[in-house]
Amino acid sequence: MKLFSCLVALLLLLLQAVPGLSLPKDTLRCVGYHGFCFHSKSCPGPFATFGTCSWRRKTCCIDTTSNFHTCQDEGGHCVPPEIKCLQQQVGLCPHRKWKCCTEL
Repeated sequence: MKLFSCLVALLLLLLQAVPGLSLPKDTLRCVGYHGFCFHSKSCPGPFATFGTCSWRRKTCCIDTTSNFHTCQDEGGHCVPPEIKCLQQQVGLCPHRKWKCCTEL
């Protein structure tokens, strides 16, 4: 029992010491795109909805006045990496490995 208590204490210490280790995947993705998590279902201006946070309980919002515009805002389409683009566009896609294309 003492060994179990030590292991639980070590696990709790690691979760506090390593930043981002205990965050959900959707929250990490949102923060990776310089987004913010809001409790409301819609984002206040000048933010745009960019997915979810906290296991889909919050809304991920990104600032539209910054250099981080979504692909659709720039007139593009998000496609998986295996699809080739004739012309690639700058813009954020909801899936990290996807790319923004203006023409397929």
